[in-house]
Amino acid sequence: MLSYSRGPDAPLIDASIWEVFQQTVSRFPDNEALVVRHQGVRLTFSELAAAVERTARGLTGLGLGAEDRIGVWATNCAEWVEMHLACARIGAVLVNVNPAYRAYELAFVLRKSGMKALFLWEQDKRSDYRAILRDAIVGQTLALAHVVYFGTDGWAGMLAQGRDIAARQISADDVTNIQYTSGTTGSPKGVLLTHRNVLNNAVVIGDGTRMSERDRIAVPVPKYHCFGCVGGTLVSVVSGATLILPAATFDALSTLQAIHEERATAIYGVPTMFIAELEHPDFQSFDFSSLRTGLMGGAPCPVEIMKRVARDMRCEGMTVVYGQTESSPVITMSAVQDSLERRVSTVGQACANTEVKIVSASGETVPVGEPGELCTRGYLVMRGYDQEPEATGRAIDEDGWLHTGDLAMMDIHECFRITGRAKDMIIRAGENVYPREIEEFLHTHPKVAEVQVVGLPDARLGETVAAWIRLKEPAAEEEIREFCRGRIAHFKVPQFIRFVDAFPMTVTGKVQKFRIREIEIQDRGLEDVARIQTA
Repeated sequence: MLSYSRGPDAPLIDASIWEVFQQTVSRFPDNEALVVRHQGVRLTFSELAAAVERTARGLTGLGLGAEDRIGVWATNCAEWVEMHLACARIGAVLVNVNPAYRAYELAFVLRKSGMKALFLWEQDKRSDYRAILRDAIVGQTLALAHVVYFGTDGWAGMLAQGRDIAARQISADDVTNIQYTSGTTGSPKGVLLTHRNVLNNAVVIGDGTRMSERDRIAVPVPKYHCFGCVGGTLVSVVSGATLILPAATFDALSTLQAIHEERATAIYGVPTMFIAELEHPDFQSFDFSSLRTGLMGGAPCPVEIMKRVARDMRCEGMTVVYGQTESSPVITMSAVQDSLERRVSTVGQACANTEVKIVSASGETVPVGEPGELCTRGYLVMRGYDQEPEATGRAIDEDGWLHTGDLAMMDIHECFRITGRAKDMIIRAGENVYPREIEEFLHTHPKVAEVQVVGLPDARLGETVAAWIRLKEPAAEEEIREFCRGRIAHFKVPQFIRFVDAFPMTVTGKVQKFRIREIEIQDRGLEDVARIQTA
């Protein structure tokens, strides 16, 4: 038996996000659609539809329309959801911008995306976005024509000066979203996702968790990420479930309070979030009896954490998902009816309308039980990387298979287990971190001659960043970290730094990153952490 599986055939949505949203609004107009606890916002579906229409008219009043690229650079808020749906309403392309970005990364995305407008908050407790934007645009030639700050006269004025929206047929195959995922070349790549991609993936997630209009989903994961905007907003759009945002950024106490006070039936998170919730000193004071299901993904899921969520949070229907941005994002998923053992030891089976196979280095499908690269094909595969046909060609072969770069095995039950990564990507608390990107940035430090970055196992974060650096002249670890702070995202700043005179090399002169990782694990006593079993 070969490692190939196809999920069940099911009808595919052939419509736009706005069309599906309108259908849901007509079915459940008075149901609560959106709860944003830190903003005190509560909207029914009909109220949310009115807010989205007002926002869409405002965008039109700015001269924005079909196929224009509009960026949202913000933490979780009601405006994020309204902008997401308003862009779909006018046929614009939403560009998700990571709120952890600093000037170095923001400048690249502004140039690469060609966005005409950027929506953001002026600042929050973590960042001064206005200052970062100012630094990012210095000396840049950009298409950016509008910068609108939420919660200001600029935002209010845009809404007040809205115009009628031009009638236009929006196809399910139109690009609706660009999400940036760094590439191994060090430059972020814009993943082009269509209405068909993300809506049908939301259906897969909703069906896998048996989501309906009676459900209330607590979503502490960020909206800029596929997990939040597809698994959160669009699952609500296709199912009629209530979307609950506990806080602007993840906070364990706020999430626990949201579950308890909002009677959430579903909870999302990366493993780090669940660990923080389970270990919160007030954990025992909350009532989890309303929970029935949820999603854990975005990083390898420790088996023991899954068991604790099912037992201690009384969330017996917790599921695990696996995927990546390029696949809209979910490829495989466990189901609520699966045994706990299957849900904690695998990432489930191929989802509906999805093909999955495991291939060898030569491209041959391997027998069941043998490791290889996981590939997927179907509606879920991205349109491609924005303006990067060569990179697209490397990721998607001539037969339409997306090569994930992840190593996996398939068992006789057609369940999959992720065993490693062919690419050297680090996943830190659900954030994709690409060593080459950090290496290229650190090379701009005047004292750095050469640098190699690897991921190390971490019991709380999943992985963390370590850098080996060969210096031109003496420097201190804190000097390197200070150079990074405020210039690259916090999750990319190396936690561990080692200054070396040379790197382990092959006889052909290639750096052996696996040896760097082995040495770090041994020297830092991380052997037990490295052995933690994950699905």
